[in-house]
Amino acid sequence: MPGSFSRFRVLVAPGLHDSGPEHWQSRWQRLYPGFERIGQDDWNDPILPIWSARVDEVRQRDTRPALIVAHSFGCLATVHSVARDPANVAGLLLVAPADPEKFGVAALLPDAPLPVPSIMIASTNDPWMPLERARQWAGQWDSAFIDGGALGHINAESGLKDWLFGQQQLQLLADRAHNVKTTQY
Repeated sequence: MPGSFSRFRVLVAPGLHDSGPEHWQSRWQRLYPGFERIGQDDWNDPILPIWSARVDEVRQRDTRPALIVAHSFGCLATVHSVARDPANVAGLLLVAPADPEKFGVAALLPDAPLPVPSIMIASTNDPWMPLERARQWAGQWDSAFIDGGALGHINAESGLKDWLFGQQQLQLLADRAHNVKTTQY
């Protein structure tokens, strides 16, 4: 699968507290050393405009089309960034997004389809976002929605290891993004 991502820059956008070494995002970075992590100055203070600005900053460092693999609050920061300016973004994999209502940022997020292909994977027992609310956001953003089953917050505690299903979804997104005719990048 590494060669299949060669057309894209793959950015990893973790959520609150970053993703520890056993989180699937960190494991993917070890599997695919070319994947780049979007770091935040304060992983404990999720301020949407600040986190989104960092996504902007990292995206602007390279003009290659990017796939962004986001988790939890990283999903919200990524969506906020891309909705304002989709330049050089080929697609989004949004995993276990945090509930915008819990963070008081729903009004800052788009209420229309995202300008790039996206896939959202949610869990039936995620403590940070009820499944039906995730489905609503996916519908609003025109994201393909996947009910991942009972995976908690789809993090290290979920015991997913290298999470092959997630990698397959990223591959499908890469294929879909490659086939989209766009002049964004």
